Amino acid sequence: MRPAALAAYADACVTANPHATHRPARRARQALDQARESIALALGASPAEVIFTSGGTEADGLAIGGIYAARQEGAARPYLLVGATEHAAVADNAQAAGGARVLEIPVDCMGLADLDFVAEHLRRHGQETALISLMAANNETGALQPVTELAAMAMRFGVPVHSDWVQAVGKLPLSLGGSGLAAASCSAHKLGGPVGVGVLLAGRRTPLKAVVGGGGQERGVRSGTLDARGAAGFAAALEQALGEDPATLERFLAPLDALIEAHPSLTALTPSGAHLPGLRSFAVADAEGEAMVYLLDQAGLACSAGSACTAGVAQPSRVLLAMGLGQWARSAVRVSLGWESTAADVKALVAALPEAIDRAQVAARRRAAPRTRATGRVPEGRG
Repeated sequence: MRPAALAAYADACVTANPHATHRPARRARQALDQARESIALALGASPAEVIFTSGGTEADGLAIGGIYAARQEGAARPYLLVGATEHAAVADNAQAAGGARVLEIPVDCMGLADLDFVAEHLRRHGQETALISLMAANNETGALQPVTELAAMAMRFGVPVHSDWVQAVGKLPLSLGGSGLAAASCSAHKLGGPVGVGVLLAGRRTPLKAVVGGGGQERGVRSGTLDARGAAGFAAALEQALGEDPATLERFLAPLDALIEAHPSLTALTPSGAHLPGLRSFAVADAEGEAMVYLLDQAGLACSAGSACTAGVAQPSRVLLAMGLGQWARSAVRVSLGWESTAADVKALVAALPEAIDRAQVAARRRAAPRTRATGRVPEGRG
């Protein structure tokens, strides 16, 4: 956590329900209201459009499930479109929406959504489409999606658009009011705020139903005692993040870019043009991404193989498969810089990568070599 977020969290550390009426509760409510106003101002929304959640995953689930359910009232709208490279928090919740006909928006080899596909679908099925969801920036490759263009297109057919902003907040200029979006999801920990706090920005006119019952907090769509401490930490982290220059992270990554371009075993997966600042994805030929992560971890460097949100299960990258880059689906490594990252961190990574690549490739060759059943050794002449 950022020191400013930690200080705000500690200052609001009252374990009282902000919806009660006693003095500790009023103190918690004041911290919560101030955080709501600060986040709204920073992200181009009104305070009433800020719905606190437990994180980006819940915010995505509430947006997908809540908007889809609300849009079924009065007329059947079974179609739900999601980007082919969406985070599982969007993709899985779309599949779980009762009665939904989920269509994936295809992407090209750069990971960009095919808006012609969406336009053709809307011409044919606009009145039957409940929702479209497309992330602002991909969490594995850093590809930036044409979200504003999509929202303008969908608006002509009266179809709301949701966007997962989790990876992008604090690194891209974002505004709910200026985007044409019906809803957007955010998470505090990506900014150096506390883990376990998120926000769903939902426009005043966005149709939204609760997906879990309870006390009716947060416009009646997200029940539960609110975490005033987490909200205060989120607001402080967001304010500080928006005061920083993302170009600094790009300058830090210059040595890594040079290594990726020069090393014969590395292939860049992050688009060479516009991409999310501070994130790089690359593939390592003849090696497993998980092996690279382990070896870099031994060197004191915390990287990930594709998405870090797959419950520790090694599996091919859905994102790279959707982009038609299946040959790299198990070989990807993601480097993502945060507020505390320095140029020295990147230099340490560049220094450690060559040895990690060699060792990961040796390990892959050993696993691929045939072995005898009796001894488990490589047969003579094949080692």
